[in-house]
Amino acid sequence: MPIRRPPDIPASEITPRSIYLGRRALLGGGAGLIGAGVVGTGLLGGAAGAAPMPGKPGPFSTDEKPTPKADVTSYNNFYEFGVDKADPAKHAGQLTTRPWTVKIDGLVSKPAEMALEDILRPVTLEERIYRMRCVEGWSMVIPWVGFPLADLLKRVEPLGSARYVAFETLVRPEEMPGQRGLFQPLDWPYVEGLRLDEAMHPLTILATGMYGETMPNQNGAPLRLVVPWKYGFKGIKSIVRISLVEKQPPTSWNLQAANEYGFYSNVNPEVDHPRWSQATERRIGEGGIFAARRPTLPFNGYAEQVAGLYQGMDLRKFF
Repeated sequence: MPIRRPPDIPASEITPRSIYLGRRALLGGGAGLIGAGVVGTGLLGGAAGAAPMPGKPGPFSTDEKPTPKADVTSYNNFYEFGVDKADPAKHAGQLTTRPWTVKIDGLVSKPAEMALEDILRPVTLEERIYRMRCVEGWSMVIPWVGFPLADLLKRVEPLGSARYVAFETLVRPEEMPGQRGLFQPLDWPYVEGLRLDEAMHPLTILATGMYGETMPNQNGAPLRLVVPWKYGFKGIKSIVRISLVEKQPPTSWNLQAANEYGFYSNVNPEVDHPRWSQATERRIGEGGIFAARRPTLPFNGYAEQVAGLYQGMDLRKFF
């Protein structure tokens, strides 16, 4: 069959970009960005045709203007690829994200080692436009695509003794230049943790993409944690293990500097970082260091949804 040149192909026969990306993601292992209410076992099994990109924002989305994608994909902390903000975008392209498996173990009835496509097959992906707070006085608004972490945890059936969820990221120095060399900024693997009730909260998601597209490597492909009422470093990237445990797990930045980074890491404008104030913030993409400062909101603006999780706690002590 002869190959027609582009001028010979009618517009009606050209596959729309959204359908192409959705089908490409499905064929690539199930991490595609599928519209809310569309994902099901049959669709991921290939029974359906087009897989539209997420459209209408899902629950809890802010109506604030999203940060330009170019800023979100070029200004990153992902020390596995280097300590400079531009290093992840420069080096993360060499990371292999297919195939990908996640081990889920600990205090669960059904421990498992799941391929990414098996994690995603039964879930519904949706777009959540979340405010995200950095620790150095900057913030972003990012349209994430993902699903509630609770949906995955329920599948492995946490035991009654489980109190916390521990996360672990990839160690692959041959593809992650920040993990090579004699002097390392952190101990590897990068680890994080949440209380179980925080992990089960509907705001907490595992993200597989953003801006209606598959997650860029520098932003944590293929699977990362998003907890919008906490500082950004809680959003562990490129997750390979999730463990349910009884005692509070270690976290990388708390191990590195316990006086600066607490386990909870909730956005609290009344608790300053030792080296800068947390009372105000600048929005990335709105003028750099000349951007107008705005008041930092308690729990990053999600107090109505999550403040009850911390009732009776001293949030200066448990920062």
